[in-house]
Amino acid sequence: MTAGRLGLVVTSPRVAPGLLSHAAWSAVAGADRRLARSADEPLVEALTDAGVEVECVGDVAPAALARQLVDLAGSVSVVWLGSSDADPGLSDAVAAEVSRLEVPPDVELVVGSWDVQGGRLLDVVAAMDRLRSPGGCPWDAEQTHASLAPYLVEEAHEVLEAIDTGDPRLLAEELGDVLLQVVFHARVAEDAGEDGFDVDTVAGLLVDKLVRRHPHVFADGDASTPEEVEQEWERIKGEEKAGAYAEDLLHGVPGSLPPELAATKVLARVRRRGLGVEATALAELEASRVALAAAEERVRTALRAVADGATPTA
Repeated sequence: MTAGRLGLVVTSPRVAPGLLSHAAWSAVAGADRRLARSADEPLVEALTDAGVEVECVGDVAPAALARQLVDLAGSVSVVWLGSSDADPGLSDAVAAEVSRLEVPPDVELVVGSWDVQGGRLLDVVAAMDRLRSPGGCPWDAEQTHASLAPYLVEEAHEVLEAIDTGDPRLLAEELGDVLLQVVFHARVAEDAGEDGFDVDTVAGLLVDKLVRRHPHVFADGDASTPEEVEQEWERIKGEEKAGAYAEDLLHGVPGSLPPELAATKVLARVRRRGLGVEATALAELEASRVALAAAEERVRTALRAVADGATPTA
């Protein structure tokens, strides 16, 4: 940067502090003076480790800090290294300060790093870490896989209900609740110690599975239609599971899965594997599904009556 310029370097807290853009490194390297709030700021630590000299000004009110930066930039090139909290109010204060001068310095906002897609997932992990750490939430801290299980089931059904409404905002919110359960269980496992796992383990296993079961995308597979993809998925899954999975259509179908969903899953396996089923067995299954649907409707009606008739107790 040339003299008489002020650069405000902003970075994403979700990106490693030393990974700066070319524009940011050029601004930092070319500045006569580099200022920051504290030596404890991750970006400052990274630059100091790289041999870059940084002056720390401490906690200064936005208006006072803006005046200090603009005054310095009147004769030299100055870079302000943005703080982790994004220095609330500083950019407005700098704008106000510059507007009072007849010959103000050039001011430039320099983007040092920016979020990649999925960056907010790191915030979810960080929030869960805060909740489960000492001094966090006592309720969250005492949860186990077993105690959380009912919430996972409930949230999954709320997602289904949100899909039925056609409301994308509601669906996004409910999917967030399901995501919370995934991160929560991963943290519970991590806290278990040696025999546990963490959220990166979960993500890694998922990525490995997606790559493995989509050879037509990540390798030299040749499935080109949805039907072929389903058949290939079933074949690969059978090779992975082997034994009981290939022999038993019910293998891997959770006993707690609602019967209607279980029936849909098993019949889909029958179709993908090209198997035949006796007509009488299919007729019995269909009759049972109809009876189950009727029974569930009676339960919902009775539950509605209970809810409508509930009154405060003395």
